Amino acid sequence: MQIAQLYQIYKEFPKVCTDTRQISKDCLFFALKGDNFNGNSFAEKALEAGAKYVIVDDRNFYKEDPAYILVDDVLGALQELARFHRKHLSIPFVGITGTNGKTTSKELLNSVLSQKFKTYATKGNLNNHIGVPLTILALTEDIEIAIVEMGANHVHEIGFLCGISQPTHGFITNVGKAHLEGFGSFEGVMKAKGELYDYLKENNGQIYIQGDNEYLMQMAHDRGLNQVIYYGYSDRNDIQGGLVVADPNLTIFWNSKGAELRNEVKTNLTGAYNIENMLAAVALGKTFGLNTEEINQGLGEYVPQNNRSQITKTEKNTIIDDYYNANASSMAAALGNLAVIQADRKVAILGDMFEMGDQSELEHKKVIEQAKSLKLDRLIFVGKAFYALRDEEATYYESTEDLKNALLETPLEDYMILLKASRGMAFERLMEVL
Repeated sequence: MQIAQLYQIYKEFPKVCTDTRQISKDCLFFALKGDNFNGNSFAEKALEAGAKYVIVDDRNFYKEDPAYILVDDVLGALQELARFHRKHLSIPFVGITGTNGKTTSKELLNSVLSQKFKTYATKGNLNNHIGVPLTILALTEDIEIAIVEMGANHVHEIGFLCGISQPTHGFITNVGKAHLEGFGSFEGVMKAKGELYDYLKENNGQIYIQGDNEYLMQMAHDRGLNQVIYYGYSDRNDIQGGLVVADPNLTIFWNSKGAELRNEVKTNLTGAYNIENMLAAVALGKTFGLNTEEINQGLGEYVPQNNRSQITKTEKNTIIDDYYNANASSMAAALGNLAVIQADRKVAILGDMFEMGDQSELEHKKVIEQAKSLKLDRLIFVGKAFYALRDEEATYYESTEDLKNALLETPLEDYMILLKASRGMAFERLMEVL
C-alpha cells in the first residue's frame, strides 16, 4: 500500500498503537518486530481487542481480510506515515536533544508554553526511532506547538529523527560522556548531537544555545551558526539568570539582556544544573510571545516526576531521587548540586554507570574522587564497577540488594541523601529502607 493511501486511513482513524496491551477502539495497530518478539503474531489479537486495522509485514500472519494491511516493513511504514503527517502540519516544532536534561527541559518548556498555547510534548521517554513517529502521529489539528524530544546512542540517529520531525526551533541541552559504547568517543557524542544544529541551519530554523557551555559554543562556531538566541549565566547572553537559593528546591532569577528588572521564581526542582534548562524555556517563551507572568507561572508550576531531580521526604530522611539514569556528566552535576544544597548532614549513595565502554574504569574513578572531595558525612558506592575500585575511605557494596540489607540492619536517619545511578541498578528498591 502506498503511504498516501495509508495516510487517508490514518486521517479517518487517527489513533496508532504498537502494543496489544494498550489497544484503543478503532486504532491502527502497527505490528513491530523486536529482538524477542514478532508483532505480526499479535495482529489477530489486536483486532479482537478493538483495533480497526493491523499493519503487518509477515505473510505468515497476513489474512485476506480488509482489516489487514500488508507492507514491506512495518517500522518503515510507521516512520514514513509520521513524516507524511508532519508535512501536513504548519505549526512550530521544537526539537530537543542532549546528553542530560532532555526530558526535564521538555517538560519545563511544555509547562511554560502551555500557559498560552495548546501544546503537545513527547510522552515519557518516547524519544527514539519508534517514539518520535508515535509522538508526531499523536498530534491532532488543535495542537499549536509540538515539543519533540530526540535521543540517540549512535551517530546519524538525530539526523534521521530530524528528517521525520522537521523541527523549526531547537536546542541541545548539553553534551557529555554517555552511551560511549555506541558513540565511540566524546567527539562522537558532539558530532551526533550536533546533527540537530545541522538540520536547523540547513532549514533556516531558530537555534538556542547555552552561551556559557564551551562545547556547545565550539559546535556552533564550527558550523558558522548565526541565527542563534543565547541563554546562560553570564550577562552576554540574550537570556541571563542564575541561582538565588537551593534549600533544597531552587529559587532562580532571570532577565532579558539589557533589562533592569530581575525576575525571581521559586520552583519545585532541585539541582542547580536545572537552571539552564529553565533558562532555555524562558528563551523559547520569549520567542513565542509569552509575558513575564506566564513564563514565571510555567516555571513555578512544573513538578518533576519519574525520579528525575525529585525531592522526597520520608519518615527518616530527605531524598534527592535522581536515579532514572546516570553518566559521567550527570553524576558530576548531581554531586555539584549536593554540595550547594543547604542541609546539616549529607550522604551520597552512588550506583554504577552503564554503557561507558572502555572508559568505564576511568570515569568511575573520577566520580569517586569528586565525591570524596566534597567531604560528605557518608559516602556509599554500589555496583560491580565501583566495587572493583573499593578503598578504605568510603563504603562499597557489590549490589543494590547488599546495600538494602545493610540499611535494614543499620538505618540512615536525619540525612539529606542523594540517590544517583543508572536505571539498571534499580535504586527504587532503596526507598523502602530510607
